[in-house]
Amino acid sequence: MTAELVRGQNHPLSQARLEIRVSAGTPIVAAATIGDEQGKVHGAEWVAHPGTPTLPGLEVSRQAAADHRLAVDLDAMPDAVHRVTVLLALPDADAPARFGAVAAPFVAVTGLDGTEIASFTLTGLDTESAVVALELYRRQGAWKVRAVGQGYAGGLADLFGDQDLPGAPALAAGIHQAVARGLARSVPAPPPSAADGDRARQPAAPARGGEHGGTAPQGAHGPVTPASTYGAPGASDGPGQPGPHPSAYPGAGSADPAGPEPASGSPVDYSHPRRQNAAPPPPPPTAPPAAPGQPAQPVAGDATGWSMDERLYNQVWGMFEDLARTTAAYRSAVDFAESRMDKELDQVLSDPRSRIGGQGDAAREAARTRHEALVDRAREALDRDLAQLAAEADVVEPALPPAYARWDNPVWHGYRLPMEIPMALRLGDLRLPEAERIRVPMLVRLPLERGLWIDSGRSGSLDGSFADSHELRRLALETAVAHAARLLAVYPPGEITVRVVDPAGSGAQALAPLVHTGVLDAPPAAGAAGVAEVLARLTERVDLMQMAIRGGAADSLPPGLDTAQQLLIVNEFPHGFDDRAVNQLRYLADEGPSVGVHLMMVADREESAGYGPLLDPLWRALLRLTPLADDHLADPWVGHAWTYEPPLVPPGSQVLQQVLTQVAEARRSWNR
Repeated sequence: MTAELVRGQNHPLSQARLEIRVSAGTPIVAAATIGDEQGKVHGAEWVAHPGTPTLPGLEVSRQAAADHRLAVDLDAMPDAVHRVTVLLALPDADAPARFGAVAAPFVAVTGLDGTEIASFTLTGLDTESAVVALELYRRQGAWKVRAVGQGYAGGLADLFGDQDLPGAPALAAGIHQAVARGLARSVPAPPPSAADGDRARQPAAPARGGEHGGTAPQGAHGPVTPASTYGAPGASDGPGQPGPHPSAYPGAGSADPAGPEPASGSPVDYSHPRRQNAAPPPPPPTAPPAAPGQPAQPVAGDATGWSMDERLYNQVWGMFEDLARTTAAYRSAVDFAESRMDKELDQVLSDPRSRIGGQGDAAREAARTRHEALVDRAREALDRDLAQLAAEADVVEPALPPAYARWDNPVWHGYRLPMEIPMALRLGDLRLPEAERIRVPMLVRLPLERGLWIDSGRSGSLDGSFADSHELRRLALETAVAHAARLLAVYPPGEITVRVVDPAGSGAQALAPLVHTGVLDAPPAAGAAGVAEVLARLTERVDLMQMAIRGGAADSLPPGLDTAQQLLIVNEFPHGFDDRAVNQLRYLADEGPSVGVHLMMVADREESAGYGPLLDPLWRALLRLTPLADDHLADPWVGHAWTYEPPLVPPGSQVLQQVLTQVAEARRSWNR
């Protein structure tokens, strides 16, 4: 039976291998310290945090997330360790900056099978931005858990200082820097769903994420994970952007003028009486009913949503999360089987009587047999889930609209200019090594709330063997052109403008589809003077838009100002850029998305390293993508390293040229 703890209450722990599951309403940083018998933390090497996620018997998440799983093995703790303290903090650059503005974090101590041992809800927090959630401590050879809930308004620096940890401010700053570095590799989480239960699939078995740690609580499935407030597309609507999708505020509306007057003194109900208070249920399945005992046949668009686009978007995110969790369950089961076999073999070797002879051989063979049986059962469960996901992918992929579809999807052959901006855009595919056949579309919400960095360095190759730097640069720019073409194709005519900066003129071949079809308002800017002119114009646009929005005078913008969304493609950075231009790029990356200015960098991260600290904020503000398959992205639930595949146009295909030609003709008609 689960013990629901309150502050100061403790509970005995009967298991050594544990998981500490954290669930919060916003991305948080999870860390832990180990202390001696007096509780003293002797230095930074006694702290597990995203920059140093593992200590003996302890592993924490490598990134900030709304949900975490911390792995603890009390038997593996050094003899000098008598206390493990679990810490939670809000990211340094995140908002809100206090726990009182978000849902109370929930912490649970569970066994490896997911059974809760003790739980604690951290209520009563206000201005605190860091908190000691709970501690595991050893008394007379037995371990217990105690609910703490001690908060610190000064953040991690004050928390570490209270523990008399030397160099507390520097350690806290290092943790936040590690979290910021991890942002560039995170796939943005989807925005909150309007209703739970939109995925009929069973949740994956309890698991700890492999290398990267951190996953959502058991049973959370479908795209219901709270969106990251520091970069998740669709998480919030910035000034000047279109309002949220209707599903974000399902009960919003105005009172029916024909409705009855409210009673005197009673609260006014502003919801529309004919609108549901939640997103509509998924449409009835059109597939034939499944045979008894067999899984239901997958149907495209069976998730919750107001439109087919939204249902497909939610379904894709549900598939992404399901694949992450079922793979985490398999990896956790294999890890448990190997750990159990190692422990049994150690016991055999520790007994001198069983080291030699038939008795020892039999014990070792029995341990290996049990290990194989556990792995086989885990693989069987994984194969069953993967078969269902593969069947769903086979149904969903052909039904996707152009914004979500691959370039080889037949939907592009019947392409027509859209009348409104879609919910999201496909930036490529994601896959895991356990499920090579399944490709999950990587969708991000529109308008983009984060720019893109197309890395043209050697790190873009999965095995690092792609040595031709010139070919890599060409592929990187072609990838950027494919992304830009897709953006132009899914926006209504006149609602997005693409500008290109190519200081050395080296991208003429790759940029030809944009230049020759006439979708660009101006030729690519060349030389340092061209770079300065384009950056000055876009920086001025951001300033004017922000002043107009903040002053509530949007109608006072200068006549002729292009108020369409702006996409700036920067090629061959840092060639042609001085410190002033780099600072302008940083400004556009930070402030531009809120007023419709988006940045797409095509550059080699290693070659750009000479800018040092000046470049780091720009790198962290953008989502890194690659022109070749690379396993650099992590999901927001478990933190798996996903292989990213860019959305390249099939060799010999004319689909991109045909689409851009239609876009150019529509732009010319719109401008007349």
